[in-house]
Amino acid sequence: YRGRVVLQGAGLALRPGEVVALLGANGAGKSTLLRILLGLLRPTAGQVTLSGIPLAAYPRRRLAGLIAYVPQVHSTPFPYTVRQIVGMGRLPASGLFTAPSADDRRAVKQAIERLGIAHLADTPYTEISGGERQLALIARALAQGSRLLVMDEPASGLDYGNQIALLALLRSLAVDGYGILKTTHHPDHVLAGADRVAMLRDGRIVADGAPADVLTGQRLSELYGVAVAPVRLPDGRRVIAPVLPEESR
Repeated sequence: YRGRVVLQGAGLALRPGEVVALLGANGAGKSTLLRILLGLLRPTAGQVTLSGIPLAAYPRRRLAGLIAYVPQVHSTPFPYTVRQIVGMGRLPASGLFTAPSADDRRAVKQAIERLGIAHLADTPYTEISGGERQLALIARALAQGSRLLVMDEPASGLDYGNQIALLALLRSLAVDGYGILKTTHHPDHVLAGADRVAMLRDGRIVADGAPADVLTGQRLSELYGVAVAPVRLPDGRRVIAPVLPEESR
């Protein structure tokens, strides 16, 4: 951007059936990397391939049938219902000026039910909470029928219960063969629900592997500039906890 290199050496792979978490401090280049992976930005060097084919070779409509994007923030000035918002995920398959088919309606219904928001289906999107909007956007991505999901902080705005439910949903989607790449600022979510974690720092992927191996106190401290350490709970689970100065405890 304006002569400044944001990403260099940011190699990353995503395969069907896995949840990959991308960790990085604010300004590390996570959003830029997602935009490149989605084909919205073209890198000045290197390339993105999908099934061995350069991303640029895919027509946009075909690409939309293969990769779905869940943004962190989304707003609409028109009071579409939640059902209509989710239905927009079917546009790559049905086209803009075609009435929804039985398959479209079925896909929308299944996505809404899988996200547990059937009670909101006929509610205006502009009248639901930020967390509920996030669930609707994830349902839209599922309705799209793409098998690769790229999510920018999908737990943003969700209360604790919905965060846990989302982790379980992503795990079940991976079991069904979806490939999921998500950015997050919650190392605990990575430990609880990701197969791999990649750390982005200074424009590079500095670590990529199993969460239990990658999420060391030293790496997290270097990534975020604060002292943290993995802690083993009595039930055997590992969580990430801040290391507070003695006088502040």
